[in-house]
Amino acid sequence: MRIIINFLSGLCGLYSLLILIRILLTWFSGSGYGRPVYLLSRITDPYLNWWRRIPGLRIGYVDISPIAAMAALSIMQTILSTIAHYGSISLGIIIAIILSALWSAVSFLLGFCVIILILRFIAYMMNRNTMSGFWNIIDSISRPILYRVNRIIFGKRMVTFMTSIVVSTVIMALIWVGLKFIMNIILAILVKTPV
Repeated sequence: MRIIINFLSGLCGLYSLLILIRILLTWFSGSGYGRPVYLLSRITDPYLNWWRRIPGLRIGYVDISPIAAMAALSIMQTILSTIAHYGSISLGIIIAIILSALWSAVSFLLGFCVIILILRFIAYMMNRNTMSGFWNIIDSISRPILYRVNRIIFGKRMVTFMTSIVVSTVIMALIWVGLKFIMNIILAILVKTPV
């Protein structure tokens, strides 16, 4: 039984690696990769397409469905490897594994938002008001973040763009650090739960 569980755990890891390769290859233009990439897409795309149909996993230009797909595989791999190692698993550990994977995705998104806001701040400081290419993408991603954070913090009051960027960046960073601290406490409690 342990051999089968280890095999399934390894299969989840291999499939995650194939998905990562597939995602990285989509970043490069051109279709001159040939048959190997075609086979890779035939193996990974049905699973990825299933995740793409879930509402809320696409935010503007950003498609986070591959992150959710890989997180699900990671959860399954961790659960299987824990069962293989200890012979059993508690409900607390399963919940901790799922929460940890969800936190990884949320943490990635919060970090991504902070980086985007820092890049937008740099663009603002460099007087990149006539934006093109890369800076247009940064601006289009940062605007919804700035709008939502400013709506919560400032309501309908008008603030300067510089204040908006700085406050939004600080708020997002504080949320990131605060949630990390809270998650560490919750995970430590769940892992020790005997049920």
